[in-house]
Amino acid sequence: MLKLSRKTLLALEAVIDIAFNARPEPVQAKEITARQGVPQRYLEQVMQQLVRAGILKGVRGPRGGYRLARERRRISVGDVVRVAESIEDEEEKSVPRSDLGQRIVAPFVASLQDELMVRLDSVTIEDLCQRARGQGVTDAMAGGADFTI
Repeated sequence: MLKLSRKTLLALEAVIDIAFNARPEPVQAKEITARQGVPQRYLEQVMQQLVRAGILKGVRGPRGGYRLARERRRISVGDVVRVAESIEDEEEKSVPRSDLGQRIVAPFVASLQDELMVRLDSVTIEDLCQRARGQGVTDAMAGGADFTI
């Protein structure tokens, strides 16, 4: 079964957490780690990549943290997955060695991944926030803004 890496799932959860818990002040990494149960140091590496990719905006200072760099309806799940997958170690990427693997299996898996990315690109962070509300997930501060200029 094709699976997303742990870093990819963490990146996706973090972006959704920021979008879902949006308010005028940035969301601090320690708040995300408390809600998601992951080490802050591990999260920070992922967050910096998301900032570099223009998905998140980092805010410095004692009340700093992260906010979305764009409206959540303009960020697709595919955007987040591409960034997170780009930071995976090359050792974790397996390359077929046989002729059969290179000519048949690898192209087949690549086509599946392409289909998956098309599907992920069709879902926005806004869609997942609405799904969370529909499932009864409560945000840290209901009714906050989701985008700040």
